[in-house]
Amino acid sequence: MLPNDIDAIVEGRHGDAFRILGPHAVPRDWQPDAWEVRVFNPLASAIEVIVGGLRVPAERVNSAGFFLAKVDRDPGAYRLVIESGEGTVEVEDPYRFPMVLGSMPLHLNSEGTLYDAHESLGAHPAVVDGVTGINFAVWAPNAESAAVTGDFNFWDDRTHPMRVRDGGIWELFIPGLAPGVIYKYCIRSKVDGSKMLRADPFAFATEIPPQTGSKAWDLARYEWHDGDWMEHRGKTDWQSAPMSVYEVHLGSWLRAEGHRFLTYRELADKLVAYVAGMGYTHIELMPVLEHPFSGSWGYQVTGYFAPTSRFGTPDDFMYFIDRCHQAGIGVLLDWVPAHFPRDTWALARFDGTCLYEHEDPRQGEHRDWGTLIFNFGRNEVRSFLISSAMFWLKKYHIDGLRVDAVASMLYLDYSRERGDWIPNRFGGRENLEAIEFLKRFNEVVHTVPGAITVAEESTSFPGVTRPVYAGGLGFTFKWNMGWMHDMFNYFKQDPVYRKHYQQNLTFSLLYAFSEHYVLPISHDEVVHGKASLIGKMVGDEWQRFANARAFLSFMYGHPGKKLLFMGAEIGQYEEWSEEASIRWDLLQYHFHRRLQDTVRALNTLYREEPALYEVDSRYSGFEWIDFRDVESSIISFLRWPRERRRFLVFVCNFTPVVRHRYRVGVPAEGFYEEIFNSDSASFGGSNVGNFGGVHSEPVPDHARPASIAITLPPLAVVVFRISARDLESNGQEI
Repeated sequence: MLPNDIDAIVEGRHGDAFRILGPHAVPRDWQPDAWEVRVFNPLASAIEVIVGGLRVPAERVNSAGFFLAKVDRDPGAYRLVIESGEGTVEVEDPYRFPMVLGSMPLHLNSEGTLYDAHESLGAHPAVVDGVTGINFAVWAPNAESAAVTGDFNFWDDRTHPMRVRDGGIWELFIPGLAPGVIYKYCIRSKVDGSKMLRADPFAFATEIPPQTGSKAWDLARYEWHDGDWMEHRGKTDWQSAPMSVYEVHLGSWLRAEGHRFLTYRELADKLVAYVAGMGYTHIELMPVLEHPFSGSWGYQVTGYFAPTSRFGTPDDFMYFIDRCHQAGIGVLLDWVPAHFPRDTWALARFDGTCLYEHEDPRQGEHRDWGTLIFNFGRNEVRSFLISSAMFWLKKYHIDGLRVDAVASMLYLDYSRERGDWIPNRFGGRENLEAIEFLKRFNEVVHTVPGAITVAEESTSFPGVTRPVYAGGLGFTFKWNMGWMHDMFNYFKQDPVYRKHYQQNLTFSLLYAFSEHYVLPISHDEVVHGKASLIGKMVGDEWQRFANARAFLSFMYGHPGKKLLFMGAEIGQYEEWSEEASIRWDLLQYHFHRRLQDTVRALNTLYREEPALYEVDSRYSGFEWIDFRDVESSIISFLRWPRERRRFLVFVCNFTPVVRHRYRVGVPAEGFYEEIFNSDSASFGGSNVGNFGGVHSEPVPDHARPASIAITLPPLAVVVFRISARDLESNGQEI
């Protein structure tokens, strides 16, 4: 130990603190078993070392607080007695303990294949040599030194320097610490010697924003009660199962008295009961990964392993998910691997270099969003992101991940001007590293039984939901953004002009089976001047709600899983704002309450009729009856289940004109029950319909052997099903 070593320790810039601090053999000719115990504590006025029951005073060898005690043998499991202005305490010395991490996770992390990096990196409760504490580990390969600092050491960034391991990972076991302790890492860059205070990228919990400290947490203590759901999930093919998703922003679904947020546990009572009562199969949570700015809606993530502390603790969030599962509701989580914010206490230039992001701003910056782009070509970044995905699926029992902004990941020129992007190695615009990352992400995630992935992808990139082994990206589902835009463009037209927009209703069926789709009416469509769902509809109040009911009814009949953003189901006129609760007071009014009843009935119909979900992504599940009645703005079609018997007939009238004895061809003779009518008085309609159903007539039409002559309500969708008796008499598949 040289004098400059002591100087480096007391100045917090030593890169190999374990070579200096702790117990060290220093044999001399006259004393071959001589040892020294070296301690740095700037607050200590005196220190003694307890060795075998004896107290050995330590000498202060540096005025900044560097102490040295000489002992005549290996001190073994010694303890320190530290006297300071705060009193006298007896503690363990972190620098007497061995390394905790094995070499394999370090190797796999450098290789980019450590998909449970959260088990090694971050802050973990540990027992070392019979002593409890927290083991800290952080990846900072370009750091000159790294230290753990927090409320336990009065945020002095010199007192707990870490040891560097292979692959640029720094590690330190601090005895005596318990879950709940608040901490950060102090990292000194070897590039320019600058010192930075960083939150833990692998933190399991955080302080409540705007505070930015990381918080150690024990995730193993929660006891789950969702075994039945997890078993059911693992056996379910979600591509042929009903999926009706309620998209929720937890901070604005409902506010408590005083405008405060509901907690995760309060939401477990109120939100879960509401979603179950409405008949949805899943909740999709807008990002609950920790984020500093509420106005980002969670899409600028700083904590990829921490649920936001705004609503409670990690245990509270586990309880919320547990309650969802016990109620038979799956939970999808918005996950954001495309970009991250520039906050200097988080991931940006983490060790003084562009560690998580690209160095070149043409690859590393999103100009529009003011954020940074992950370097998908870096092994450790891929491990970080895939570990985050697996963390939520395994630790929190999340059922699937909706991946945000996939299009921005796929293309190097996404939202960039000419000259502001770098072509790939073949001269193309595809981001080859991001594409390979997404493929590997989907391969790994789908090893979790029943887990699904959903791509928010708005381009025509081929094979988004094709398996990786078949050349695709491997997602389970993709949002059908084209269908959504076509439908909104159609329904904003006055019915008298809709005959000129018939292609908006039919075009999606040309590509509906090229991918496995989700039909999304998401938060993005009810903000920034786009108007709420009911606000997009035309006409007087009656017509607006009739149009909304017809729109939703067609959506539930169209192939694809369903997603509806909160507030749309009650006809909220205002655009959504993250700063206010949904307008639940509107339910005192007839039309709003009846629209909610319509959505509840559609969810019930959807879950009860296999024709609506079993064959969602093949042509055999859908068949046009007639889309040529352009002048009347009427379309009709069949939905078929896997066993082609219990089919459904949909007839949609998108004008306010009642049609009497409107003839529709059907596949078989029999009595056709009217099982749904969006114009029913119970939904706020005019109650025009078919009094329970109609008998078919032996009149061929639409290339069918029989037909039904029905009363078609105004601005409405009616659904028919052949009676059970006639279904039975048909015997074989039709």
